[in-house]
Amino acid sequence: MSSQIVRLFGLIVVLFVVLVVWTTRWTVIDASKLNNNTLNRLTLVTQLRIKRGRILAGDGRTVLARSLPAGGGTWRRSYPTGSLFAQAVGYSNALEGQAAGLEQADGSYLRGLQTGLSSVFGQLTRTRTGDDVYTTLDPQGQLAAQRALAGQAGSVVALDPRTGAVLVMYSNPSYDDNGRNPCGPRAPGSCFNRATQANYAPGSTFKTVTATAAIDSGLFTPTSVINGNSPITVSGVPLANDGNQSWGPQTLTTAMTYSINTIFAQVAERVGRATMARYMKRFGFYSKPPLDYPPSALRASDVVSFNGRALPPGSPDEDIGRIGIGQGGVSVTPLQMAMVAAAIANGGRLMTPHMTARVVNADGVTVKTITPSVYSQVMKPSTAQAVTQMMARVVEEGTGTTVQFGGISIAGKTGTASIGAPGSNLTQPSFLAFAPAGNPRVAIDVIVDRSQGGYGATVAGPIARAVLQALLAGGK
Repeated sequence: MSSQIVRLFGLIVVLFVVLVVWTTRWTVIDASKLNNNTLNRLTLVTQLRIKRGRILAGDGRTVLARSLPAGGGTWRRSYPTGSLFAQAVGYSNALEGQAAGLEQADGSYLRGLQTGLSSVFGQLTRTRTGDDVYTTLDPQGQLAAQRALAGQAGSVVALDPRTGAVLVMYSNPSYDDNGRNPCGPRAPGSCFNRATQANYAPGSTFKTVTATAAIDSGLFTPTSVINGNSPITVSGVPLANDGNQSWGPQTLTTAMTYSINTIFAQVAERVGRATMARYMKRFGFYSKPPLDYPPSALRASDVVSFNGRALPPGSPDEDIGRIGIGQGGVSVTPLQMAMVAAAIANGGRLMTPHMTARVVNADGVTVKTITPSVYSQVMKPSTAQAVTQMMARVVEEGTGTTVQFGGISIAGKTGTASIGAPGSNLTQPSFLAFAPAGNPRVAIDVIVDRSQGGYGATVAGPIARAVLQALLAGGK
């Protein structure tokens, strides 16, 4: 009899251990898997009962996202500005287990902390109070970007070079983030964020990177003289200047001012693949940008081969001469090129880009503040000053005069990449700039998907000017 009791006791002990082990696994080890499982109805109900915090613009007043009652103690998200901020803010659809943009990146704050009781068996409910997320996004700058693009496919990114704060992130086409499934297959608009995901050719805006590597490495100075005749042979293939104009011997500053391809191709070949790759890495190329944004919506800017394969930095397969003028397979996002402008504007220090400024809980207490941090020391301050002066000449008297306004000194660089079949006359215009040149507060990059024969100066330049005007007028 006693042996049966012992066996029964042993069985009870074993069952209890199994219960403890599996309960521990469910509630601790696999808790995140269970919570993120779309089939977990308890998690779904819990999410619907959370009043997520608001997302606000940099002015602290403009509400970009908020929660509204949906009946039965549940909540739904509403986006008062719709498509204007959709790409940056994203959306949250707890019913479908979907999220994007800042709604996803800052989701843990927006859902708030657990303030009530809970039970592993789901017999008690959780009560959460969502925190408010204050962003760095500027409503006037964002609106100026939308209006200036005027329906053209493209993107505008503007940063505060001193802090890395993202002031503008607008892509067109955008989408309305209100609705049950705004990025579904039948939804209107586009959830593709050109600012962080696109595959653009930078054209001559990339000459700012080449100039940085050339001067900072000590191989060239702004007054170095190089022959600008056209055409020349680069990697065994003829390369010509715009209109096949032969410039003869010119300084590097003049070559930047008038965007002389043959000079910058020779400069890039002299600098070499290894040094060019080193400076590109410092600017952030070859890595996803360190933005507070879902990694799946970020892509690295790099160099791709003719068959679309990403080449390793400094690959012997690179046509470094054409890379030096923004061709040769250089593939960029507008965010990356805005980072290039910001690094030059900030004396060579590239600040980590961010869209979140601070997080405030329901009691009005700031629970998190984003402190500006240095991502990379790209170049010496003297190099940044030299390149700034070269870029200022571009706007004062060169290819970038279309961006001038109000007597403000602007440093800029035009870009016009040829796309499409030979003879199609299709271009991808871009403009890179920062202002005021002597004390930069805004760095910007504009890229328009395509234009019929348009140039960076005539198509992208006016867009950059409009956004710079809006941001500087607002005290940025």
